[in-house]
Amino acid sequence: MNRTLRTIDDLVAAHLVSREESCALEAVAARYAITITPTIAALIDRTDDQDPIARQFVPSAQELSATAEERADPIGDARHAPVPGLVHRHEDRVLLKAVAACPVYCRFCFRREWVGSGDALSADALDAALGYIATHREIWEVILTGGDPFVLSPRRVRDLSGRIAALAHVKIVRWHTRVPMVDPARVNGEFVEALLAGGATTWIALHANHPREFSRAARAAIARLGDAGIPLVSQSVLLKGVNDDADTLERLMRAFVEMRVKPYYLHHPDLAPGTSHFRVTIDDGLALMTSLRRRLSGLALPSYVLDIPGGAGKVPLESRDVEKVGDGSWRIRDAGGRWHAYPPK
Repeated sequence: MNRTLRTIDDLVAAHLVSREESCALEAVAARYAITITPTIAALIDRTDDQDPIARQFVPSAQELSATAEERADPIGDARHAPVPGLVHRHEDRVLLKAVAACPVYCRFCFRREWVGSGDALSADALDAALGYIATHREIWEVILTGGDPFVLSPRRVRDLSGRIAALAHVKIVRWHTRVPMVDPARVNGEFVEALLAGGATTWIALHANHPREFSRAARAAIARLGDAGIPLVSQSVLLKGVNDDADTLERLMRAFVEMRVKPYYLHHPDLAPGTSHFRVTIDDGLALMTSLRRRLSGLALPSYVLDIPGGAGKVPLESRDVEKVGDGSWRIRDAGGRWHAYPPK
């Protein structure tokens, strides 16, 4: 089936879920968006009911089981939003959520209560966000996120890049995306050219969680970005049943480096609703990082980080800012020296 899958009936027809499962999954689809591109559908091994690609994108009835510690806004975007679509959590950088759509919808997404509407920022909202950035000269970096900003047309990307780069105090424009892996045909020459704007340096953070995501077409798309001189870093999420073993993580990080992508962050999964079946323990994550340090050079090692619930920022989990409590829970210290409780899992 060479088309994007958007409904439970589509998934049944593509043999990704059974007809028996479909009734229960309709309730999931009613709450959380579903989209699987042909590129991703072709990577799924339908003979393996534990396939790590399917686990990331095919809905599960487990998504309707929320736990007490989960939050609709697990990293506190709303708390730090001075205007719609903008998050100013750190003094020198902001997140600009340009669009609420993605080419695929990850079942573990920390913004899953918001993404999927398909809406981009209105012209007025974008003007307000850029106006805020213009008047806050401490902002050195603008991070384009969403949703996935690579779903925008080359025309809109060019316009957005140019408007941000025209702000003299903004020196870095960073785009966060999964598109090169999940819809690589979008990353053509016109699109790559649109990312570049005089006055600021373009960076791209690529999100991939398993080495099988790097199809031949994905590798070609990533190469087009690298050949344009754009620096590339990676982001991955540590996910139970996807990459929570040292062999998979080693292959993933080596693949990034071979494609000129510097491993940057390995995220501990966030406390998003209905995602407990993806979460590993911090103990397991730390053990995996110890194993990776024996296997990989520093060039291939990511930082293992946790976003403190509520918006207090990221903390490296391999640091003195993390302490285990007697009951198996954790204390996490933010950059301001404040301690926060974190559950065992």
